Amino acid sequence: MSLPKRPATALTIAGSDSGGGAGIQADLKTFAALKVHGLSAIAALTAQSTTEVRDVLAVPANFVAAQLDTLVDDFPIDACKTGMIADPATIEVVAQRVEDHAWPLVVDPVMVAATGARLVNDEVVDGLRSLFRLATVVTPNLDEMEVLTGVRPRRPEEMADAALALCREVGAGAVLLKGGHLEGEPVDVLVTASGDRMERGGPRIPGRVGHGTGCTYASAIAAWLSRGVDLQTAFDRAHAFVRGALAHAPKGLGRGSQPLHPLHAYFDGLESALGPAGFDPDS
Repeated sequence: MSLPKRPATALTIAGSDSGGGAGIQADLKTFAALKVHGLSAIAALTAQSTTEVRDVLAVPANFVAAQLDTLVDDFPIDACKTGMIADPATIEVVAQRVEDHAWPLVVDPVMVAATGARLVNDEVVDGLRSLFRLATVVTPNLDEMEVLTGVRPRRPEEMADAALALCREVGAGAVLLKGGHLEGEPVDVLVTASGDRMERGGPRIPGRVGHGTGCTYASAIAAWLSRGVDLQTAFDRAHAFVRGALAHAPKGLGRGSQPLHPLHAYFDGLESALGPAGFDPDS
């Protein structure tokens, strides 16, 4: 009898969101929803809710290195995703490990929270470029693109031009510029270093929802890459996944932007399997 195939694994190196909607917490929910075993190295702690980021504490770089080296010693790692990293020394540690192990890498350059709070200083922003050159894809939103380049695109054509320019400047494999902050309907644009371009959009989902969207998006791409699909397919599937998680976002969690629901399909499945008597998500 043949042994069962091991699950794909994906590693997130990011910050912890004490409110549970973004960061490491969103990443691990997304990995689980996409049937990927999630590994994590916590690079920062935040005192965070849906309305504010009250404080940020960077985890010492040597302890981030210890987390990564411990994982590498025991687990195969099929893909890696980085989120909030609050210390330039930690960026150096992460870049060295990624380079050593040649993991497919999704870099979410987390700089500005959904609340509008700036999360990292200019030294960290400069340091992130050492990760960009190793990235399969970099996934800034419009606010982060403005921090990185001084340019804020207003239309999909401008987004594509800005994404290609950044991609070639930093040496990344691709840039996915997310258009959730566009006026009108949102459009996301993926541009590769060779100039190939894909767009995905859809009607804006109403309501006060969006906390953790960027983390969920990047980790969904990493999950699909860990399962062996190409980047364009990973982008297409991740876009659909995020729209589903937005559409099923719970209500009443905090006074600010509501977290997504990456595990909505799992909860719906439990309700169907166990029936109202066995499972009531509203109880």
